[in-house]
Amino acid sequence: MAAKGGDELDAIERALETLFRLNASRKVHSRLAAAAGVVISQPGYVLLRRIHEDGPLSLGDLAKRTDMDPAATGRQVRQLEADGLVQRGPSSADGRVTFVRVTPRGRDVRRRINEVTYRHMEDVLQAWSRRDRAALGELLGRLVDDLRTVQYRSLGLDEEAG
Repeated sequence: MAAKGGDELDAIERALETLFRLNASRKVHSRLAAAAGVVISQPGYVLLRRIHEDGPLSLGDLAKRTDMDPAATGRQVRQLEADGLVQRGPSSADGRVTFVRVTPRGRDVRRRINEVTYRHMEDVLQAWSRRDRAALGELLGRLVDDLRTVQYRSLGLDEEAG
Protein backbone atom coordinates (compact mmCIF):
# COMPACT_ATOMS: atom_id res chain seq x y z
CA MET A 1 0.00 0.00 0.00
CA ALA A 2 1.47 3.34 -1.04
CA ALA A 3 1.66 6.09 1.55
CA LYS A 4 0.23 9.55 0.92
CA GLY A 5 2.65 11.83 -0.86
CA GLY A 6 3.31 9.53 -3.75
CA ASP A 7 6.42 9.20 -5.81
CA GLU A 8 8.32 12.19 -4.40
CA LEU A 9 8.23 10.74 -0.86
CA ASP A 10 9.35 7.36 -2.18
CA ALA A 11 12.24 9.02 -4.05
CA ILE A 12 13.25 10.97 -0.91
CA GLU A 13 13.11 7.80 1.21
CA ARG A 14 15.29 5.88 -1.29
CA ALA A 15 17.81 8.71 -1.55
CA LEU A 16 18.02 9.08 2.24
CA GLU A 17 18.40 5.33 2.68
CA THR A 18 21.29 5.34 0.22
CA LEU A 19 22.86 8.39 1.87
CA PHE A 20 22.59 6.83 5.34
CA ARG A 21 24.10 3.55 4.10
CA LEU A 22 26.94 5.45 2.44
CA ASN A 23 27.56 7.45 5.63
CA ALA A 24 27.55 4.28 7.75
CA SER A 25 29.81 2.34 5.38
CA ARG A 26 33.03 1.08 6.96
CA LYS A 27 34.58 0.90 3.50
CA VAL A 28 33.83 4.58 2.83
CA HIS A 29 35.14 5.56 6.27
CA SER A 30 38.31 3.53 5.68
CA ARG A 31 38.93 5.40 2.42
CA LEU A 32 38.38 8.73 4.18
CA ALA A 33 40.74 7.84 7.03
CA ALA A 34 43.36 6.56 4.57
CA ALA A 35 43.16 9.79 2.54
CA ALA A 36 43.67 11.72 5.79
CA GLY A 37 46.59 9.46 6.77
CA VAL A 38 44.98 8.43 10.07
CA VAL A 39 43.70 5.27 11.72
CA ILE A 40 40.43 5.66 13.62
CA SER A 41 37.20 3.66 13.65
CA GLN A 42 34.02 5.25 12.41
CA PRO A 43 32.35 5.27 15.86
CA GLY A 44 35.61 6.52 17.35
CA TYR A 45 35.61 9.43 14.94
CA VAL A 46 31.99 10.29 15.77
CA LEU A 47 32.98 10.52 19.45
CA LEU A 48 36.19 12.44 18.75
CA ARG A 49 34.29 14.98 16.66
CA ARG A 50 31.64 15.46 19.35
CA ILE A 51 34.23 15.90 22.11
CA HIS A 52 36.17 18.34 19.95
CA GLU A 53 33.07 20.38 19.06
CA ASP A 54 31.37 20.37 22.47
CA GLY A 55 34.38 20.55 24.76
CA PRO A 56 35.16 18.20 27.63
CA LEU A 57 32.24 15.83 28.22
CA SER A 58 31.36 13.13 30.70
CA LEU A 59 30.91 9.64 29.26
CA GLY A 60 27.17 9.86 29.92
CA ASP A 61 26.80 13.18 28.10
CA LEU A 62 28.94 11.88 25.26
CA ALA A 63 26.75 8.78 24.86
CA LYS A 64 23.59 10.91 24.86
CA ARG A 65 24.90 13.47 22.38
CA THR A 66 25.99 10.77 19.94
CA ASP A 67 23.00 8.47 20.50
CA MET A 68 25.42 5.64 21.31
CA ASP A 69 25.06 2.88 23.84
CA PRO A 70 26.93 3.89 27.04
CA ALA A 71 28.92 0.63 27.12
CA ALA A 72 29.96 1.05 23.47
CA THR A 73 30.86 4.67 24.19
CA GLY A 74 33.11 3.54 27.04
CA ARG A 75 34.85 0.95 24.84
CA GLN A 76 35.41 3.46 22.05
CA VAL A 77 36.73 6.11 24.46
CA ARG A 78 39.19 3.57 25.90
CA GLN A 79 40.46 2.90 22.37
CA LEU A 80 40.71 6.63 21.62
CA GLU A 81 42.63 7.07 24.87
CA ALA A 82 44.97 4.17 24.02
CA ASP A 83 45.59 5.82 20.64
CA GLY A 84 46.45 9.11 22.34
CA LEU A 85 43.50 10.99 20.83
CA VAL A 86 41.65 11.75 24.07
CA GLN A 87 42.42 11.81 27.76
CA ARG A 88 40.19 11.32 30.75
CA GLY A 89 40.38 13.36 33.90
CA PRO A 90 38.26 14.59 36.79
CA SER A 91 35.88 17.49 36.43
CA SER A 92 37.12 20.70 38.01
CA ALA A 93 33.61 21.26 39.42
CA ASP A 94 33.05 17.72 40.76
CA GLY A 95 36.02 15.40 41.13
CA ARG A 96 33.72 12.36 41.14
CA VAL A 97 32.80 12.99 37.50
CA THR A 98 35.25 12.01 34.78
CA PHE A 99 35.48 14.15 31.67
CA VAL A 100 36.93 13.25 28.29
CA ARG A 101 39.08 15.85 26.53
CA VAL A 102 40.69 15.89 23.09
CA THR A 103 44.49 15.79 23.03
CA PRO A 104 46.63 17.75 20.55
CA ARG A 105 47.00 14.52 18.55
CA GLY A 106 43.22 14.11 18.57
CA ARG A 107 42.77 17.68 17.31
CA ASP A 108 45.21 16.91 14.48
CA VAL A 109 43.29 13.76 13.49
CA ARG A 110 40.04 15.74 13.54
CA ARG A 111 41.60 18.52 11.43
CA ARG A 112 42.97 16.07 8.86
CA ILE A 113 39.70 14.21 8.42
CA ASN A 114 37.81 17.49 8.28
CA GLU A 115 40.15 18.78 5.57
CA VAL A 116 39.75 15.65 3.43
CA THR A 117 35.95 15.76 3.89
CA TYR A 118 35.82 19.45 2.96
CA ARG A 119 37.91 18.90 -0.17
CA HIS A 120 35.75 15.93 -1.12
CA MET A 121 32.56 17.99 -0.80
CA GLU A 122 34.18 20.73 -2.91
CA ASP A 123 34.86 18.12 -5.60
CA VAL A 124 31.40 16.55 -5.34
CA LEU A 125 29.60 19.89 -5.54
CA GLN A 126 31.98 21.54 -8.01
CA ALA A 127 29.39 21.75 -10.80
CA TRP A 128 26.63 22.98 -8.46
CA SER A 129 25.75 26.66 -8.39
CA ARG A 130 26.14 28.68 -5.18
CA ARG A 131 22.37 28.93 -5.09
CA ASP A 132 21.93 25.14 -5.28
CA ARG A 133 24.58 24.62 -2.59
CA ALA A 134 22.87 27.13 -0.31
CA ALA A 135 19.48 25.55 -0.93
CA LEU A 136 20.85 22.08 -0.18
CA GLY A 137 22.40 23.26 3.08
CA GLU A 138 19.21 25.02 4.14
CA LEU A 139 16.91 22.14 3.22
CA LEU A 140 19.12 19.48 4.79
CA GLY A 141 19.31 21.48 8.02
CA ARG A 142 15.54 21.84 8.02
CA LEU A 143 15.08 18.12 7.34
CA VAL A 144 17.41 17.15 10.19
CA ASP A 145 15.59 19.48 12.60
CA ASP A 146 12.22 18.06 11.60
CA LEU A 147 13.43 14.45 11.77
CA ARG A 148 14.54 15.14 15.35
CA THR A 149 11.30 16.75 16.47
CA VAL A 150 8.43 15.12 14.54
CA GLN A 151 7.31 11.88 16.15
CA TYR A 152 6.30 8.72 14.29
CA ARG A 153 2.55 8.23 13.95
CA SER A 154 1.18 4.84 14.86
CA LEU A 155 -0.82 2.89 12.30
CA GLY A 156 -3.47 2.51 15.01
CA LEU A 157 -3.45 -1.29 14.71
CA ASP A 158 -4.17 -1.70 18.44
CA GLU A 159 -7.24 0.53 18.15
CA GLU A 160 -8.60 -1.46 15.18
CA ALA A 161 -8.06 -4.80 16.95
CA GLY A 162 -9.98 -3.66 20.05
